Formats: sequence, C-alpha cells, structure tokens
Amino acid sequence: MKVLKFGGTSVGTVASLINVKNIVDSLEEPAVVVVSALGGLTDRLIATAKAASQGDMSFRTSMLEMSRRHYDIIDELVPADRREAVTETVSALLSQLEDIYTGLALIKDLPEKALNQIVSFGERMSSVIVANILENAEHKDSLEFMKTEKWFNRDIAARQLTDSLIKESFALPLSRTVVTGGFISRDKDSGEITNLGRGGSDYTAALIAAALDAGSLEIWTDVDGFMTADPRIIPDAIVTDRMSFIESMELCTFGAKVIYPPTIYPVFHKNIPIKILNTHNPSAPGTLITDSSAGLSENVRGVSSVKNTAMVSVTGSLAANVAEINSRSFNAMARNGISIFLVAQPKNDVAFSIALAQSDVERAADILREEFAPELQSGSVVDVAVENNLSIIAVVRESIKEIKGLGARLVNTLQRDGITVKAISDGASETTIAFVTAVEDTDNSLRLIHAACYGS
Repeated sequence: MKVLKFGGTSVGTVASLINVKNIVDSLEEPAVVVVSALGGLTDRLIATAKAASQGDMSFRTSMLEMSRRHYDIIDELVPADRREAVTETVSALLSQLEDIYTGLALIKDLPEKALNQIVSFGERMSSVIVANILENAEHKDSLEFMKTEKWFNRDIAARQLTDSLIKESFALPLSRTVVTGGFISRDKDSGEITNLGRGGSDYTAALIAAALDAGSLEIWTDVDGFMTADPRIIPDAIVTDRMSFIESMELCTFGAKVIYPPTIYPVFHKNIPIKILNTHNPSAPGTLITDSSAGLSENVRGVSSVKNTAMVSVTGSLAANVAEINSRSFNAMARNGISIFLVAQPKNDVAFSIALAQSDVERAADILREEFAPELQSGSVVDVAVENNLSIIAVVRESIKEIKGLGARLVNTLQRDGITVKAISDGASETTIAFVTAVEDTDNSLRLIHAACYGS
C-alpha cells in the first residue's frame, strides 16, 4: 500500500485533475490519497478574510468566484450520478464559509480561530471533489484523525494520538482508495480547527504513511523531482535521480521547496521511501529518496539558498570557548522556540555567529544579551551584534568532507567574483557546507557555486 499526496498545482485545474485521476485509477491496488486545496485557494481564502474583517463587502464577489471555480470542476469531472450529492456537500461548506465572512464584516476583526476555520475549507472541499472524480474511492475527513497540541503557542501534531486515530480510521488492507485532505486538523483538547502550517499537506501524508507502515510515499507536484538548483535561477540545473533522507532534509531546510521539511522525519524513522513525481509529466522518473547514500554519485546532490536571513554574532574572548558558547546559545534559542539555521564562523576568530530567520533576529539578540549578561559585564563578551539582509547558500552531499578542499575552493570562487563571504559553516555538518552572503549576491552566488560543482 502506498500514500500519494497531490499539491495545489496538481488539483488546480480540470486538466491537472484529469492527470490525477489517470494516475490514481491506474494503480494496481488501493491507496491513500492526500490532497491540498485547489491551487492558490488558500491565499484567496486568507485575502478574502482580511477584506471582510475590514468591512470590505467585495468579499461577496470573491465568494462567488471561489464558488464558481469549485462548481465548474464538479460539473466538468464528477460523474452525473454523483454530481448532485457532491454539489450539495460543497454548497453547504461554501454557505458556512460565507456566514463566517459575513460575521467578520460585522465585527471588523479577524481572530486566529476564525482564520484557522476559514483556511480549512479549501481541503474540505477539494478532498470531497477528488474522491468523487476517482473511479473507486471513498472520502475520509482528516479533521477526525489529525490532532494537534500547543507548543510555544504553535500548533504541532499530537503524534501519539494522531498515529492511533489514523490506524483506527484506515482499516488495512484497504478495500478502496481513500481520499482525505491534508494540512487541516483539530486541537486534541478543545476540538477547535487548527492546521499544520504551509506545507502541512506533505506532513499529513507522511504521518499517514508512517502510521500505516506504507510501502512508499509519493509526493506529486509540478516539478520532475529534486533538481541540482532552482531552475528559475540556473536553467541548466538537472534532476537528481536519487538521494538520501539526510540530503533531502538538508536541501529542504536550506530553501529547496520540493518538500515541506518536517515531512521527511516520520517516514525516515520508518525507512519508507519517498518518490518526488510530476503530475503534469507523470512519465518522468522523478527522484527517489531512501535511507542510504550508498551507490550514489560522488558529486554534490544540490545547491540551495535561504533568503530573509540574519546573523547574530557574539564577540569577545568567550567566543573562543566553542563548546560553552554553542551549548548556551542553542539552549537559549530552544527555550524560546527560535530555530537556528546554522552556526557560522565569521572572519573574526573571536566571534561566534548564528544564522536564523530575519524575523527572529532582534528577539534572538535580546535573548543572547540576557544569557551572556555576566560576560558582557565582565568584558569576556564585548558585543552581541545583528546583521540583516543576508542569505545562506548551502551545498549538500552526505560525507561532503570527502571532497577535499571544497569549502576553500568555493570561497575563492565567490571572492574572485567580488562576492564577500561574511561567514562559512564548514566542519560542524557531515552533509552541508554553507556560506553567508549579502542577499543581493544570492543568485550570482548560486550560479557560481553550481558551475564550480557541476562544471557548467
């Protein structure tokens, strides 16, 4: 049994939905199919909510357009004998959605609980429609088995409860293909509708695959697989046919948007292979992700980047004590729910730097100033400084240190082209060498590094 996930671009149009139907109906055995909302709909739901909460009555026009989009797909693709029932179900959901928008227009406010409920309608409608487009499928409401709990004021999957409910909801072996919505969930205590964040449909699919010990997880999207770089920046980037879980996690962490990064963890621990495939080009072989890098090419697996990055640097003699400053900094960030992209070595040897999202940097700096307050007073820490408008360029391959001198060679490549490397992380990771540059140098840095790695 396999789990297939289709993203918004895969379920966005009549043409793409015909591809989905052909892919699923051709399977040799029943599967679990996880779908996102129609392409672009989540953004539209949010924008309409904001308009309604400001008293902008154009939300009604937006509602009409969203309704027509769903009805047109139903009319075009759902068989005649199911069409009336599907239309009634979707109409009821659209009516609930419009009632919520009307309420927001009256109170002129947009509570988080209301927004969570609003964005859930995309998957609730798309999953019903897709289930009825397929030849022999049934629908299950993911709100019944996907449960979340609070962690640092964020909604995260309540793994133990969710695993148990998934096993109860999907009796194996499956007699029919089952379609469900990704992304959406309920709080395990309050029962309020929540969600797993952007990319949460991938994560839903991974949790289902792990709980059911699926043979594989297929992520169907709009690219032929993981590529050696973003083809919009580097047109001669090529598809990587195989990579390890660790390599895919690193590439996604550092900006590759093929998979939502948390997706990989549940299936990695169960050693369930992931296949990245293109709904619009289903004959393409895609990328296979497994637990092993054995037999893979000696070249790097890919080059990716993260913009909107900043760096906090702690300078002073304490920075020479790497173990202490590293431990205290990481623990301080973890206690406050801040994620660190990487620890970097700047040019100054008596400095310790962490790179993180620019949105977190000022809070991170304040936390570190508090953590190292005694050292700031004694003088063993001279300053905690912030630098904004940066990017991280990451080069990924397991056992990357086996490529001797790669980090120094790439630094020289960038510097010869006039690009300042503000910091480098070359040593802590067995899988990634990363460089911190100014954000305006991102694309050129990617081109230079990709050419140096792949000889193009």
